[in-house]
Amino acid sequence: MNTPHLKTKEGFEMQLGVNHMGHFLLTNLLLDVLKASAPSRIINVSSTAHRRGKINKNDLNSDQNYNAFDAYAQSKLANILFTKELAKKLEGTGVTVNAVHPGIVDTELWRHMSFYKSWISTIFLRPFVWPFVKNAKQGAQTVIYLALDDEVKNVTGKYFR
Repeated sequence: MNTPHLKTKEGFEMQLGVNHMGHFLLTNLLLDVLKASAPSRIINVSSTAHRRGKINKNDLNSDQNYNAFDAYAQSKLANILFTKELAKKLEGTGVTVNAVHPGIVDTELWRHMSFYKSWISTIFLRPFVWPFVKNAKQGAQTVIYLALDDEVKNVTGKYFR
């Protein structure tokens, strides 16, 4: 999030490449194995930022007008759209596909957010936001639930928060 405008070696805008294209490729490479070993579950980690996302088909890499948060939101919307479409495609195969927003998790995602590191943020923003920030273990709980709990073993094509 808020990364400089960089590209992957494959030529994708960095956030789209890291947050979506890599997962898309890996998932598709594993589909035959997942179907053969059904019941299987695919969980795509997304973000509520997807709600702000728009897929810019004419400028997928944001070359014309780069906004880091818009690029992040686009990559997370791509996760949601992929989840919904793949769930339809895999219906009846024993493979479920869901997306999850793990919450605000304290990860390295913040490293490019200079405002978040500023003294203004430290004094005025963090005291109100920090109580809601999860550590990595807490952030993983919904993903683990989706991967293992019998309650959701037949749920597919859904978005969890």
